Amino acid sequence: MLKIVGLLGIFVMTFGGFFVAGGKMKVITGVIIPAMPGETIIILGCAICAFLTANTPHTVKATLGYFGKMLNPNAHSKDEYMELLSMLYVVFKTARSKGWLALESHIENPDQSELFRNFPKFHHNHHALVFLCDYLRIISLGNDKPHEIEALLDEEIDTIAHEKSHPGHAIQTMADGIPALGIVAAVLGVIKTMASISEPPEVLGKLIGSALVGTFLGVWLAYGFFGPMAGAITARTDSETKYYKVIKTAIVAFLGGSAPQVAVEFARKTLEHEVQPSFLEVEEATNNAPTI
Repeated sequence: MLKIVGLLGIFVMTFGGFFVAGGKMKVITGVIIPAMPGETIIILGCAICAFLTANTPHTVKATLGYFGKMLNPNAHSKDEYMELLSMLYVVFKTARSKGWLALESHIENPDQSELFRNFPKFHHNHHALVFLCDYLRIISLGNDKPHEIEALLDEEIDTIAHEKSHPGHAIQTMADGIPALGIVAAVLGVIKTMASISEPPEVLGKLIGSALVGTFLGVWLAYGFFGPMAGAITARTDSETKYYKVIKTAIVAFLGGSAPQVAVEFARKTLEHEVQPSFLEVEEATNNAPTI
């Protein structure tokens, strides 16, 4: 909701300021609006074509998917993190009390695992489920050296973060190029004006004003819309990556010898306050978590 208010506010402040500064409605209806279709086609059309040229089909598809997601900067809620921490506690407690072999069937077939099904939000997150089970499998096979596992976790999380950064980077690149495309549209408008140099001053004035609409649109769209959109998408992707970092922190702490409750507490402390449950909330959730 806040982002929608912000985007609407850009319209209100732009044209509200125009009128406060003495701008007339006839300028908008007689110059800006008539010029906008052509200028918009040049600026946004070229920007979209450049976007398609510069990016892979996967990045294009992912970017389109983030236009709806960016309205919510947090990919995961407090309840989802509470469930994640409870699930990790159950996994670690089982490994500590029954050994890693007790988790083998759950690791090898996580989709059908009763353990993971007890935590539906995590269970439905396919990528996170595979991510966790891959490392539990490595550990169960005998490689439980914390530093080695941490290095591998860092490498994979960096790869995930890099892949998820593509949509935000792609939109930011568009934002950086749109002002220049506005100049292109303005130059074409000037060329059109020069071809009508014999027209009376009132006609030339409208033609020059129409040409300048291109510069206005380029800067306005870049800094008022596409730049903030790139920032919102980047914030969203960073939030998605955080989920994997929480898992990593808990695994490394547990392999380092921490008790299940302590390992989960290490993970909890890495969360932003906006989605971070309290110690008592996590303690209550882990005490009531279903066991296997």
